[in-house]
Amino acid sequence: MTLPLTSLVVSACLGALVGLIRQWSDQTHSPNSEVDLGGVRTYSFWAMLGCTAAFLGEAHAPMLLAVVVALIGLHQVVAMARNATAPLPGGTTFASTLLTVLIGALVYWDERQAAVLIAATTVVMLGLKQTLHAWTRAFKPEDIRATLQFVAITGVILPLVPNRAFGPFGAFNPYATWMLVVLISGLGFAGYVTMRLVGARAGILLTSVFGGLASSTATTLAFSRRSKDDPALSEHYAMAVVVACSVMLPRVIVATSIINADLGLALIKPFALMAIPAVVYGAWMWFARRPGLSVVETPALSNPLSLKTAIKFALIYAVVGLLVKAATQFDLMQHGLLPLSFVSGLTDMDAISLSMAGNLTSGHVTLTLAAHAIIVAAIANTLLKGAFAVSLGSTVLRRQTTLVLGATAVAGLAAFWLV
Repeated sequence: MTLPLTSLVVSACLGALVGLIRQWSDQTHSPNSEVDLGGVRTYSFWAMLGCTAAFLGEAHAPMLLAVVVALIGLHQVVAMARNATAPLPGGTTFASTLLTVLIGALVYWDERQAAVLIAATTVVMLGLKQTLHAWTRAFKPEDIRATLQFVAITGVILPLVPNRAFGPFGAFNPYATWMLVVLISGLGFAGYVTMRLVGARAGILLTSVFGGLASSTATTLAFSRRSKDDPALSEHYAMAVVVACSVMLPRVIVATSIINADLGLALIKPFALMAIPAVVYGAWMWFARRPGLSVVETPALSNPLSLKTAIKFALIYAVVGLLVKAATQFDLMQHGLLPLSFVSGLTDMDAISLSMAGNLTSGHVTLTLAAHAIIVAAIANTLLKGAFAVSLGSTVLRRQTTLVLGATAVAGLAAFWLV
């Protein structure tokens, strides 16, 4: 039984890749460091050691790999204690070292896909060390506090709440309601985190996209107010408002598709039609004004994972769900659902969208009626944001957003009749 040459070569290459990034990180961020944290050669040796130990352990010494891992770990501990004043290897170096040894073992065991995945992940995490440090500094204490509260409530309370219907018409299911809160909050949090990370370095266009994911209404309010404080950039802020409002459309498609894929597919064409005015306006603004090159401050948005925001959405969703169930029981679906959707769209687009998706799945509404209800809600939501822009924005912003958002609402009416 011989050790395959290819296993040694692949192990050495993967170890060298990890060592290359480790060495680059050390030389870039600690150029005067005298401590050898390991580089291309060292990590190549460690991966080859792992591969060889796995081979010998299988053929001759079953405990050899464990001994090698323990010795290398001990070597790292000794290196950390060797000089208390020098910049010493930390937990990242310790973990990457042991992972490199195990990568070599995985290669020998013919688990090369796992070995490559672990090596790639290790390389990315090592290379992004300083970037991650810079990103985390952008968060405020209240962001961390809100996130931890939400995670704690979801992780601890959610498994304990009953998963059955309560209240009139069985309209309220605590478990299902909070799961939808998690879904919507998660989508918003992704945009919020990204916007917090890019910060003031982001252009207006990029900021408006991620702000629209987090909260298109809050982004509209923020940029509309800012257009009066800085009227020279009113056209750029108008572009930001239009983009933030348009991001709502694919966001709703994604959210509803998670609950009911057929409804998500049915919304693609009408929402694409509604997006045409914004796309045309955005293309003209981008090539004529280049708004993405302007640097802005991050809009003041609340963390979508805050308990206040989550509870607010849960209450709105519960009320909308109750009204939809009541309409079902009293046979008012054709005449009562669309006005209800319009009113709901003025307060929250997600609640009516997810409610329609859930009722379509349970068979209480038809696909066409559910799509019509969401389109009506989108029209109402667009009109509301247009009203915000008109009441709070500068003259230029009012003129441009009225034109584009008005055309979006008209396109929504056309989409309604085409579905």
